[in-house]
Amino acid sequence: MTDCVKIMPKLSLYKTRGPHVVALAYDGLCTFEFGIAYEVFGLPRPEMGEDWYRFSVAGIEPGPLRAAGGLTVSVDSGLELLEEADLIIAPGWRAIDAPVPEPLVTALRGAHERGARVMSLCSGAAVLAAAGLLSGRRATTHWRYVDAIADRYPDTQFDAGVLYMDEGDTLTAAGSAAGIDLCLHVVRGDFGTDAANSVARRLVVPPHREGGQAQFIAAPVPEEREGLRLGPLIEWMRERLAEEQPIRLLAERAGMSMRTFQRRFEAATGDSVGEWLLKERLRHARDLLEKQLSVSLDDIAVACGFGTLATMRHHFRKRLGTSPSAYRKSFGA
Repeated sequence: MTDCVKIMPKLSLYKTRGPHVVALAYDGLCTFEFGIAYEVFGLPRPEMGEDWYRFSVAGIEPGPLRAAGGLTVSVDSGLELLEEADLIIAPGWRAIDAPVPEPLVTALRGAHERGARVMSLCSGAAVLAAAGLLSGRRATTHWRYVDAIADRYPDTQFDAGVLYMDEGDTLTAAGSAAGIDLCLHVVRGDFGTDAANSVARRLVVPPHREGGQAQFIAAPVPEEREGLRLGPLIEWMRERLAEEQPIRLLAERAGMSMRTFQRRFEAATGDSVGEWLLKERLRHARDLLEKQLSVSLDDIAVACGFGTLATMRHHFRKRLGTSPSAYRKSFGA
């Protein structure tokens, strides 16, 4: 027995007039990725005001449509919605090598030429690639699918080491949960840091994750006892990011030899001590750049443990692909 779910354009007690987001629904719908799109862009959020997103669903083929989890989906609207969309979302596709219907390809190309942004979550990159919208561009998808899709579309530069890729009018997310990261990134760009933080808070997720897909590929599962043992020390380290933290001192505080401490710290966190400290300092720097607009870049560099602005610039450029000043300009509240 399957459950029938009726998906209709958003109905709420208040009207919104912001960007029109249209999510695609299809036979074999990936419900998790579709749920991410609805949760971020379709859930009623009166606190965001009248300029918040409008959300609709476009069925790409006649229903009822099967969906993951034994659901049957019924959608009232079709591809005509793409003619008025500002942002089109392709959830994870039904199979990485499944053909994309020509009417969908035509509708996506027309919407993109008109100026609509197109976005894929996980294997939904196969839809955008089939429509030719990723040709000559950078993109990402789940690391399991990168080789297969790259072989099919060699004119697209697929990167398996990032959570998402923003090329302006084409946006792609890696694995399923990375779709949340990309959706929050879009909210941050459209409505600012405070709006993205508010949505992230309701989702109970961080507004920005450091790192890329590589940290999730065949990573060892930390031993719980090590996490509990090192937890107080890790909090101590977070509270003193501005200070030097030599491994010798940290090992002494943990009551271990230096070699044992380094091995157990990496088992508990997934990173070496130096890598962990760098990520935490970058996270703290981003937070200060977003919220403390009156604090100088030099003071932020010192407060986060980089020592000098030049060092902080180097790590921002290498890890985030931007500069501290550009980051503040983009995301400062």
